[in-house]
Amino acid sequence: MFVHNSAGRRNHIKSLCLLAGAFLFLSLTGCAQNPVTGSQDFVMLSEDSEIAIGRTNHPKIIAEYGRYDDAELQAYVQSVGNKLAVVSHRSNLHYRFTVLDSPVINAFALPGGYIYITRGLMAYLNSEAELAAVLGHEIGHVTARHGVRQQSASQAAGLLYTIGSILVPELRAAASQQVFNIFGGALLSGYGREHELESDGLGAEYLAKAGYDTNAMIDVIRVLKAQETFSAVQAKKQGREAAGYHGLFASHPDNDTRLHEVVAKAEKFSLGDKAVRARLPYLNKIEGMVFGDSEAQGIRSEHHFYHLAMNFTVDFPVNWQILNNPSRLRAISSGGKAFIEVQVSDLNRKLSPREFIMQRLKVDKLIDGRRLNVHGLQGYTGVISQQGELARLSVLYFQNQAFIFFASVEDKKQFNQFDTEFIKTVSSFHALSEEDKKLAHALTIEVVPVKKGDNYARWASKSRISNSALLQLKLLNADYPEGELQSGKLAKRVK
Repeated sequence: MFVHNSAGRRNHIKSLCLLAGAFLFLSLTGCAQNPVTGSQDFVMLSEDSEIAIGRTNHPKIIAEYGRYDDAELQAYVQSVGNKLAVVSHRSNLHYRFTVLDSPVINAFALPGGYIYITRGLMAYLNSEAELAAVLGHEIGHVTARHGVRQQSASQAAGLLYTIGSILVPELRAAASQQVFNIFGGALLSGYGREHELESDGLGAEYLAKAGYDTNAMIDVIRVLKAQETFSAVQAKKQGREAAGYHGLFASHPDNDTRLHEVVAKAEKFSLGDKAVRARLPYLNKIEGMVFGDSEAQGIRSEHHFYHLAMNFTVDFPVNWQILNNPSRLRAISSGGKAFIEVQVSDLNRKLSPREFIMQRLKVDKLIDGRRLNVHGLQGYTGVISQQGELARLSVLYFQNQAFIFFASVEDKKQFNQFDTEFIKTVSSFHALSEEDKKLAHALTIEVVPVKKGDNYARWASKSRISNSALLQLKLLNADYPEGELQSGKLAKRVK
C-alpha cells in the first residue's frame, strides 16, 4: 500500500502539470505543414536543416559503400528518378540518385533528396518500372519527411525526459528512466510500418503519374520476398541471422491487403494500357554490370577471398560468413562464436614483425609469441590476454604492408577449439597464383536469349557463381523457387 501526504500529492500534481505544459510547448513550437497531406506534423528541423543533413552525410555514404563506376548507368538511374521527382509533392528539391558499388540488396534515402540504390538490388530487378518503384518508394520517404519526423520525435523524447527529470525528480531514478526509454522506443518504432506503407502509396502514385505500371510495386516486393526467403535459408545453414531489405518491402507479404489497397489508390493516375514497363531498356542498361563483389573491394568465393589489386588471397574456415568493407575484412563463425578480422597498415620504419606489434600496435606482452614463415612471408603471432579475454594477434609482411590478423571468441573456454582455425587462416595467406588471378576477377551480368534446351540446371553447371548457382539464377530472373527458363525470352545469367 502506498501512502502520500496531501502536500506531497499537490506538489506531484503540480510537477506533472508543468511536464504536460512542457510537452504542449514542444508540440506547438515544432509543427510544420506536411508537404504530402497538408496536415500539421511535429518537426524540429527546417527544410534548410533537412537538406544540410543530406548534404553533410552524402560524402560519408559514398566513402562507406563507394559509387559504382559506370557513368552511363548512373545517368540512367538519375533520369528515371527525375521522372518521378518532377511529379512528386516536393518537386522543388534537387534529387540526387546514386548507384552504390555494393552487392548488398538495399535502397534508402537521406533527408533533403539524396537517394541510393545498390547494384546488388538492381541485379534482381527486371524492368525500368521496377527500378522506378524502388526509387519512388524512397522519394516518398523524402516528400513525407519521414526521416525528419523520426529524428524530431527522437529529439523531443530526449528533451522531454530532460525537462521531466528536472520538474519531476522521481524520473531521475534508473527504473523510471528505463520505463521512459521503453515508452520512447515503442513510440518511435510505431512510426516505421505506417511510414513504409505511406511511402509505398506515394511511390505507386509517382509511378502512375510518370507513366509507369503501378503493378511494378507489387513485383518488386515479390522479388525482395523471394530474396529474403533465400537469404534466410542460407543464413540458417550457416547459423547466423539473415539480413534483408529494410522497411515494409521486407516485412509484408506480396498479398498484404493494406499494401494492395494503397497501390490500387494510385490507379486513378494510371495511363492504363499505355503504362510503361520498359523491360528491354532496363536489361540493356545492366548488361555487363558487376554481380556480387567488385574487384576493387575483393572477391569472396565460398571460404576463399581474392584481391586482385593487392595481389593476395586468404582462406577462412569453411562455412564462416565473410564480411568485406573498405577498411577491414571480417569472417564470423556459425552462431557468431568466433571471428577473425584482417586489417592492413603501411610499413614505414624497418621494424621486425614482433617490433611492429610492440611499437605500432602498442602490445607489449604476447603469450607464446613466435615467428612465422608463411609461404616465404615473415611474420609474428601470439596470444593476448586482457581482463580474462583471449585473442590471437598475428602480423604478416607483404609488399611493404603489414597484414594484421586479430581473432577472438565469444566464450574464452572455446578459444583453444578455434585457435587452430585462426592459425590455419594466417597460414593460408599468399600471393595470387595465375590460377588465383582468374578467380579474382569480378562476375558480371549477361543478358541473352534463351535457346531451345536451355534450363537453369545447365546454366548453373557452367556458372562462376560459387554459392547456390541454380537458385541465384532463378532469383535473378524472378523464377525462384520453382520457375524455369522459357525459350525465346531474354534472361540474365552470370559470367
